[in-house]
Amino acid sequence: MSDPRQQRNITDRYPAQIFVPLIDAGAVLFSGFLAHYIRFGTTEVHDRFLLGMVIIAIFVVMANFIDGAYVRWRTTRLSNILFRLIGVWVIVALLATSIIYLAEASVRYSRLWLGMTLLFSLGIAAGFRVLVMLMLKRARLLGKNLRGVFLVGPSQNLLKVARGMRKMPGEGFAISGIQRLKEAPDSDFYDCLARRVEASGAREVWLCLPLEMGGTVRNVMFALRHLTAEVRYIPEFRDLTLLNHRISEVAGHFAIDLSVTPMTETARFLKRVEDLVLGTVFLIVSLPICAVIAVILKAQSSGPVLFKQYRMGSNGRHFKVYKFRSMEVHDEASGKVTQARRGDPRITKFGAFLRGTSLDELPQFYNVLQGRMSIVGPRPHALVHNEQYKELVESYMKRHKVKPGITGWAQVNGLRGETDTIEKMVKRVEHDLWYIDNWSLWLDLRIIGLTIRNEFFNSNAY
Repeated sequence: MSDPRQQRNITDRYPAQIFVPLIDAGAVLFSGFLAHYIRFGTTEVHDRFLLGMVIIAIFVVMANFIDGAYVRWRTTRLSNILFRLIGVWVIVALLATSIIYLAEASVRYSRLWLGMTLLFSLGIAAGFRVLVMLMLKRARLLGKNLRGVFLVGPSQNLLKVARGMRKMPGEGFAISGIQRLKEAPDSDFYDCLARRVEASGAREVWLCLPLEMGGTVRNVMFALRHLTAEVRYIPEFRDLTLLNHRISEVAGHFAIDLSVTPMTETARFLKRVEDLVLGTVFLIVSLPICAVIAVILKAQSSGPVLFKQYRMGSNGRHFKVYKFRSMEVHDEASGKVTQARRGDPRITKFGAFLRGTSLDELPQFYNVLQGRMSIVGPRPHALVHNEQYKELVESYMKRHKVKPGITGWAQVNGLRGETDTIEKMVKRVEHDLWYIDNWSLWLDLRIIGLTIRNEFFNSNAY
């Protein structure tokens, strides 16, 4: 096996930003000729089609450069590369069709030719990326195309980072050396560090330091000022519960976001569209069921059909949640809300059926259409329970960074019903925060599907 500290990587000799644009441009040209042959049955291509292929190829390469799609493949997931590639092709398709329309040249270009050219070229470009990433991963697993890394930090931090590197060998990083860091390093330490990094031949230096040693970063950077190795800061957050952590730029400064909402303006818009469309469908479908439930509730027991209670919504705003009443009308002490328990005498027989099948939640689709809830999100708890658990579970209030939901990731994973122990609430909060940190439309649809399949007959609901 060659030494990763000395070898020149394949990706160094053939960087993606040089040859991949040529592949993309070639994919467009080849696809244009193929589409022309399929559409017109001839390989003799008119000049206007050649011009169209060249313009599309230029758009593709420029859009990929602007999107940064030709750099940092080593640390980017294949799924992200392909997703961004599809986005580039969609933009190019819109540009191409707009130009053809504005130039009043639609009669001169075949829409089928244009569609096939874009589709074929996207398939070739995507296939090439998949092939390259699989080949690189295979090479790295065999000890080739490795990038040497010199680790600096306390022993515990170095061990944690090293374990992470071993778990992801496909990224192609190899340890070229380590330097354990003391709490108060002196000038001799920094001189020694610079000599060791240079001797190791490492391409990168990773500073694996806890936040309280952040001031050391400046000294290390100064000590390495004469070297060309790339330097990364990998802070150790210890027991902090992070939410959607990332690097961002605010007010002209770089910031490490520790706990922020993943709901950008675009994400909020998409989720609101999802709620309006699916919420309307579910509410219309459920109206006959709601009418039957209301009649039965009125016939079986006195009291209102709906149970109303204030809950906490997005960013701490209070709203009134609606549910079908499943208990006998009763009074509770001020500031106290007793959770329903298995065999709770307050629950009516029909109420037990409603709870067991989740039909008591149907009126909350009205909350969804109001914009105060979402179909999928952390379940809203009673206000007094929020006051109780926010002191007991450190990250409890982070679940209110998004709208509460009728169902959620915690519920489809069996964390539904009474939370009679702190451990149960901790697990529920962990699942809620995982959902917030990994939100996507596909995840919402998956949770809705799991809810329909599992939650109507849930043994934890009572």
